[in-house]
Amino acid sequence: MKLLSFCAKVMAGVVCGLILHGAAIAKADSNKILHLSFEAADDGFDLTRTNSLYTNWLAEGVFESLLAYDYLARPAKLIPGVAEAMPEISEDGKTYVFHIKKGVYFTPDPAFKGQRRELIANDFAYAIKRHLDPKNHSTQAEAFTGKIVGLDELAAEAQKTGHFDYDKLIAGLETPDRHTLRIRLRAPNTTLVYHLANAKAAAVAREVVEMYGDDIGQHPVGTGPYMLRQYVPRSKIVLVANPDYRGFVWDFTSSGDKWDEKIIHDMRGKQMPQVGRVEINIIEEEQSRWLAFDSGQLDLEQLSDSASPKVLDGDKLKPAYSAKGITLYRYAEPGVTRTFQFQGPGGRRLQQGKNCVAPRHRNVVQPQRGNRAGALRSGHQGAIVRSSWRGRLRSELSDQRRL
Repeated sequence: MKLLSFCAKVMAGVVCGLILHGAAIAKADSNKILHLSFEAADDGFDLTRTNSLYTNWLAEGVFESLLAYDYLARPAKLIPGVAEAMPEISEDGKTYVFHIKKGVYFTPDPAFKGQRRELIANDFAYAIKRHLDPKNHSTQAEAFTGKIVGLDELAAEAQKTGHFDYDKLIAGLETPDRHTLRIRLRAPNTTLVYHLANAKAAAVAREVVEMYGDDIGQHPVGTGPYMLRQYVPRSKIVLVANPDYRGFVWDFTSSGDKWDEKIIHDMRGKQMPQVGRVEINIIEEEQSRWLAFDSGQLDLEQLSDSASPKVLDGDKLKPAYSAKGITLYRYAEPGVTRTFQFQGPGGRRLQQGKNCVAPRHRNVVQPQRGNRAGALRSGHQGAIVRSSWRGRLRSELSDQRRL
């Protein structure tokens, strides 16, 4: 995907790295500005009300979760986020205990009335509860529905009364002390830890949510390496390095990939974050994005099919682009394609055209080797949905001159 490197190089590297290494003084260079583009607008920063891919990427730099991913590990490997260590799991697999790092603070905000606000375990419990609050219409509630003891009952009560009682204690989300979170499940569930590594389960300060109400999506306040400086919906987003972020020293281990070795050579031993400012413009037209990159206005861009002949000589960059300090990164993009086949009376197949429109869309899924196809019945009478998973080779260009 076009901005895979945005998440990986700028945000994910910061989020993952702070756990592996001791704290350092974060000294981002304000003169280092990363210029990026989104091909579609985000939906704000409230992860209970959107599951936008772009919102998730942005949120990874602003908020922090209990768990994260090792930046270079393949296959993917979970590591502690703002948890001190991986969770303590009971023998029956139904109880998870997390110990939260002490001395982690939210970025300053008027909601805190001039006081420094430390991250506590209840901020994670509150974030999870928000997904089951009926008034939020969470797009990601399924991640926690039917899993945590007492949470569904709390949601059902809110459906009846019109009020979700965030103060009510439930056995499934307990905070024995300020920095300990105990989660009890109805049944063992091995996917829980992966949900807790996602931005949807990142810590949220209740004071901030209550102060901004329905506008919370435009007022993200987290503990991560970046903070929002400017937000113009459907136009521009500017993030700046959080001056109070505790930082870390970059020191990841290669998984054997040659690209990993280059990153390690360039980054090992450096204090993070390095980039002081990230500017993102919404540019929907492919040609406009390419022209912006080609003229030096963007630092990263997916190489489109139409631009490839101009840039590539076979599978390598043409000398004119290499000489500019531009690099090429190629990767396999996993994806899913669903096609709809509608059947008429007597099982007669309706052809795509005036009789039937066959919609198609792609979603990001976990990487699959080779191709896999299957069929299932949809909720539409007489419709067959066929899905196939396959990887596509994608190319990304990055301009290293300003970084």
